[in-house]
Amino acid sequence: MLNFIKAILQNRRMLWSLAKNDFKQRYLGNMLGVIWAFIQPTVTILIFWFVFQVGFKAQPVDDFPFILWLITGMFPWFFFAEALSNGTNSIVANNFLVKKVVFRVSLLPIVSLMTALAIHIFFICFMFAMFIYYGHSAEIYWLQIPYYLFSLSILLLGLSWLTSSIVVFFKDMGQFVAMMVQFGFWLTPIFWSMKMVPEKYHWIVQLNPLVYIIDGYRNSMIYHKWFWNDINMALYFWAVTATIFVIGGLTFRRLRPHFSDVL
Repeated sequence: MLNFIKAILQNRRMLWSLAKNDFKQRYLGNMLGVIWAFIQPTVTILIFWFVFQVGFKAQPVDDFPFILWLITGMFPWFFFAEALSNGTNSIVANNFLVKKVVFRVSLLPIVSLMTALAIHIFFICFMFAMFIYYGHSAEIYWLQIPYYLFSLSILLLGLSWLTSSIVVFFKDMGQFVAMMVQFGFWLTPIFWSMKMVPEKYHWIVQLNPLVYIIDGYRNSMIYHKWFWNDINMALYFWAVTATIFVIGGLTFRRLRPHFSDVL
């Protein structure tokens, strides 16, 4: 772990350069360029807002406008879906670095994570602006957002190590990840509330570590709860995250010597 952190610091300029190039390459050739990275999530939010608030006349959730309640769940999910999907393909997409350049390949998923993070930070600022626009002044609880962002990033790094190393040998992993992202969206309380689920089944929903993140964003922005108020959920999340992180790291390390042969 110490060597990995040291490698990040030593290669920080290269990581930054790769992240910028990755960001540009995704939208190269489009008239609006990188603006599409922000348009697509915004349009998705507007569609959900129109369908549920305008069409189905969704009522305020816990005295908060539905759109505010919705974005606190949607924005972290966008970050998760974007980072995991691109992280899964980070090795295959940068095979030239694996085959021809002396480079610490385990850093490649971080490049995809940084790209998604840049977009997510924009939407965090947009979320703050939305709350202020609706008359909710900044609260000290908002300072918890970086903690939940860091927590989600560690989870994503472990998952990306695992999926990106497997997809080199098993191409269907990319499709499997895409399918799980779709299922995960509907199984995570993003646009539906846990209050809709009988309390005796809450523990099943909470097995999903992303529930901790989504609830964390809402606790910071809406319910004004500190992350230590539910220490059991925090311990469970970090136990799951640490397990995934270790398994992902070990899997990546074990398969890494064979990447160049397969690619």
